[in-house]
Parts: sequence; structure tokens; C-alpha cells
Amino acid sequence: MLERIQKIIAQAGIASRRRAEDLIVSGQVEVNGKIVAVLGTKADPERDSIRVGGKPLRLPQQRVSLALNKPDACVSSLADPSGRATLQDCLRGVSGRVFPVGGLEYHSTGLILLTSDGDFAARLFSGLRGGLPQTYQVKIKNPLTPGEMQTITRRVCPIRVYRPGPNPWYEVRLLGARQDRLRNLLFEIGHPVEKLKRVAIGPIELGEIKSGRWRILTPEEIRALEAELTRLEALPSRSRGKKRRKPEPRKA
Repeated sequence: MLERIQKIIAQAGIASRRRAEDLIVSGQVEVNGKIVAVLGTKADPERDSIRVGGKPLRLPQQRVSLALNKPDACVSSLADPSGRATLQDCLRGVSGRVFPVGGLEYHSTGLILLTSDGDFAARLFSGLRGGLPQTYQVKIKNPLTPGEMQTITRRVCPIRVYRPGPNPWYEVRLLGARQDRLRNLLFEIGHPVEKLKRVAIGPIELGEIKSGRWRILTPEEIRALEAELTRLEALPSRSRGKKRRKPEPRKA
């Protein structure tokens, strides 16, 4: 986007706008190899080569972190060699490049986090594998019996009814990458998963984001998420996302 050069220089933290004007008038600013000495000249910092005092101007990178509601029949990546729909199709209006962290299966829907910050993405990925809670809503075939709910609670995680009916929805809160274990157990006991939707990752909730749409995470959400990641990182690695099992009695 075209902006006045003195504004670009100020945004880069090199000088105030007034001082930037002095640099321009004194011939110390070049755009695409040509000296610019006229105030009011505009340039595009993402496309044009700007040098101040002979040194290239670099704008500070701003971290962009998003919450996106992944639709059904969508690959949790930015490209697909088979030509299927991807998250990139949902990112219209996003400036810069962001990367998804914590994908969902092709037919699963719901919350995916994306960020332009590689270090933050690495921390988040580690947190998802190490115990950052994820809340899912699961639609299955036929209601669970109390005994089956106890089995799921004992073998995977607690489960509660979210929306009753002939093919009800349940809600679970998983620690670490356990959705496959839940899906497999439900299939094993005769309740195959029909729909799976992630509605929260740690303190970040899907909320009212429509399918295929996104929103920018607020500074408060970022701080809350970073605080949760810091808490997990301080735990002994053996205890992250794991519950200690009681030793089974030995058979005589």
C-alpha cells in the first residue's frame, strides 16, 4: 500500500516524521535506487526498495495470530496437491503469510489457530502435544449408556451430554493429541463418530465465528494463551498431558 515516505521511515523506528522529512530534503533517502528529495512522495514498503543513509529500511514484523472456523471437506493446510479446498481459501483479506497450528481431519470442523510468528507456532505446537486442553463436540450414532460413558471417562477423558437426541452430541475436553483414541473407542463400542467439531483450544474459544471465516486474536487472548503455554513448559515433561495410571495388581 502506498504511503508517504516520512511515515514509512517513522514506522520503521529510524526517526520521527519531522526528522524523516529532514532526511528526505537532505537527499539521504533512496527509493528503488533513486534519491527522493520531495516531501509527499509515496512508496510501498512491501514492494519498493527504500534506503535511508545508504542502509536498507526494514519495517518491524508484526505478529498476526488468527482463529479460524475450518469448514467440512477442507484440508488443514495452505495447499493441496490434489486440488481440494484448503485453509488458504478461507483467508481472504489476511495480509501477510500465516501458518496453521494443530490441524483437523478433512471432515472435522471448528477452531484452528494460525500465526505468522514461527517461534509462537513452535510453542503452540508443542503445547498441543503436551497437554494444552482442547474442547470438542462430538455427534455419534445412538446415545451412550451410563456404563459406556464411564468406560470413555476411564480410558480417554470425561464426557458429558451436550445436545440430547436419537443421534446426540457430546462434549469432551482432551489433553494432548487424543482425538484418535476417542474416535477409535467410540467405534469400538458401537457409536461411530458422525461429526467432530473443535470449539476451544486452551483459553481461545471458537465463539460465533461462522464456518470458513476468521478473526484476529485479541491481545488479551494472546496473553492468556502464552501464560498457559508458559505454565505447561514449566511442568516436568513426563507429566504433560498425562494422567498417572494406578498399577494393576499382578496375577498370581
